[in-house]
Amino acid sequence: MDNRPSAQKLTPSLSVVRSIVAQQDEVWNVISAPGHLELVHPFCESNVVVEWPGETSIDQIRYRSGWVYDRRFTRWIDGVGYDLEIGAVNEPTSRVSWRLEQRSDDITDLTITLWPRVVVDIPGLRGFVRWEIVGPMMRRYLRSVTAGVDWFVTHQTPVQADQFGHHPWFSSKRRTRR
Repeated sequence: MDNRPSAQKLTPSLSVVRSIVAQQDEVWNVISAPGHLELVHPFCESNVVVEWPGETSIDQIRYRSGWVYDRRFTRWIDGVGYDLEIGAVNEPTSRVSWRLEQRSDDITDLTITLWPRVVVDIPGLRGFVRWEIVGPMMRRYLRSVTAGVDWFVTHQTPVQADQFGHHPWFSSKRRTRR
């Protein structure tokens, strides 16, 4: 079976890989559960499920910053991962792929790959914005999300808001001092 992300990916992507001390099916049971983002995602205020599970899955994530994005799944591979489109209503979407791979008896790699939407449609400026601003910010975001999955799988405790650091785009705008 071809476990690579679906559809042609003509735009450059960025990926984050996190090794989790768990069997692949344990990680799959977490990331394939309805509403799972509320348990694993440090920037998620709520994760409302519209339809679940499978390739027709749809849910909505409300970020702590107030942004609301719809996630529409385009591919679902039981036990392995899924592909989806994410974005605000009536705006361009980004493509995302979640994949699991059993690396050894007790280590599973979770890879999240993102093909970001075009933020600036000015040819000379597009690449600069994507790789100098969007790229580092989204890697930081994806590292927090994968750390959240790892935390929940290994501790069976939901992640807290900003548990792995504040993010200027997705965290609450009312930042509190610790």
